[in-house]
Amino acid sequence: MPDKPAKRDPNGLKSVHKTVAVLDCFSRNERSLSVADVAEKTGLPKTTAHRILATLREIGFVEQEREREQYRLGIRLFELGSVVLDSMDLPREAAPFVERLIALSGEGSHLCVFDGAHVVTVDHREPDGGTGHRITTILAAPAYCTGVGKAALAFQSEETISRIIQAGLQRYTRTTITEPDELRSELAEIREQGYAVDNCEHEVGLRCVAAPIRNAAGDVFAAISVSGPQVRITDDRVPALAELVMDIAERISRRLGYAGPSHALRSKVDEEPDSE
Repeated sequence: MPDKPAKRDPNGLKSVHKTVAVLDCFSRNERSLSVADVAEKTGLPKTTAHRILATLREIGFVEQEREREQYRLGIRLFELGSVVLDSMDLPREAAPFVERLIALSGEGSHLCVFDGAHVVTVDHREPDGGTGHRITTILAAPAYCTGVGKAALAFQSEETISRIIQAGLQRYTRTTITEPDELRSELAEIREQGYAVDNCEHEVGLRCVAAPIRNAAGDVFAAISVSGPQVRITDDRVPALAELVMDIAERISRRLGYAGPSHALRSKVDEEPDSE
């Protein structure tokens, strides 16, 4: 006799629908919302909206901004979404360029996506005498104190930059930028020169040179870096590595459909790698 199908719990299903409705309130244009905002958008009572947001915060799906009664999507959602990234454009289209970057620099590389506050690594490779071996662990780091993060953050809206500053600039090392004015000055310099340098600001002894990646619309949504020990990535090497990584970032942007003005000088990457 065949098993009877399990009965659905209508109350449980309704709860799931309500939770999804709350998550659907957030968008690129409305990244931070209050309980009242969510209640208005969903039609839920404020007490219900607050309860759902509190649960989502506990599991990392939303985060509550410091000193503000505002919520935004959490990094946990992006980490889950990054599982899908392997079947999307960026890691696949960037792969031959990442390999070229490692081969020419002799250093490791991080390819990261900006999520509004953090950068999430979607491809991390270390040199192995060839094009490098891929490390699949998903890592997330603050945007304000990493090379890839600053390279992406510099080209975001003033609203985004202010929100990150207001959330607090935590110190990770003695070189972490924790003063808002100093960070703004650094970001202005990055916009001017086209690349960012992480002077061991997030991890002691690790130095990175990074450049922004643009999508077909011209928006900076990701960045790529050359990364290695401070003893190898010296001040003398930074200009050449910056030229190289800007060129690689430019080529990835073009591969993704960006057709705007060039933001990089041509380097010794003298030919387009074949796509895989």
